[in-house]
Amino acid sequence: MDILEINHLKKQFGDHVVLKDISLSVKQGQVVSIIGPSGSGKSTLLRCATLLETMDGGDLIYLGKYAARDHDGKAVYATGAELKKIRLSFGLVFQNFNLFPHYSVMKNITEAPMLIQKRPKSEVMQTAQELLDKMGLGDRGDAYPYQLSGGQQQRVSIARALAMKPSILFFDEPTSALDPELTGEILKVIRDLAAEHMTMVIVTHEMSFARDVSDHVIFMDDGVIVEEGRPEDIISNPRQQRTIQFLSRFN
Repeated sequence: MDILEINHLKKQFGDHVVLKDISLSVKQGQVVSIIGPSGSGKSTLLRCATLLETMDGGDLIYLGKYAARDHDGKAVYATGAELKKIRLSFGLVFQNFNLFPHYSVMKNITEAPMLIQKRPKSEVMQTAQELLDKMGLGDRGDAYPYQLSGGQQQRVSIARALAMKPSILFFDEPTSALDPELTGEILKVIRDLAAEHMTMVIVTHEMSFARDVSDHVIFMDDGVIVEEGRPEDIISNPRQQRTIQFLSRFN
């Protein structure tokens, strides 16, 4: 079953066309990595998929429900109430953690499940503690973000996204704000989630990680998907000249 389906997505800012007819789908339990040079449209694609940017044209479908439907080349969005429901099906982990600085770690994780999903406090607190234990931060629930390292803050933001029990998790370059030592911590967490068959879409510059952890790799450049397929084909054995050129910098 497709958790996410995007058809013919188009997006421009003024006269600058950022995404030119992007189509992709993500099945349950699949890990999809999106790679490509800076400015290729990867983060804009993620922002459109997570409703942080509005698409100009195309369809956006979660679990068979249309968040946006193409009508005569223009994206028409679902009602506010429908979008609110659809938003609950995905989680997003940003590059810069985006934790609430004035909330403790525990409150960062528990606030949305209690307020938005109206889940019982006892259940949410238990889930949050289990997630913190899993992230190796079991004793940091009372800490504040400023008291944590970058790697720890990013692990809290992953726990916060997981606390909402999303069907799919998006990562926008989750290690780009971290030094190499801390990068390993986060990649291990994502590897563990992949082993549990969490459905994920990851925009990343970590090529060996993308090769090891993904079921499917998409290479983007200049607002289009140049090449996509199994990681061993795209990263180890690319066909398109542009992909070969891009990956030669990493080998």
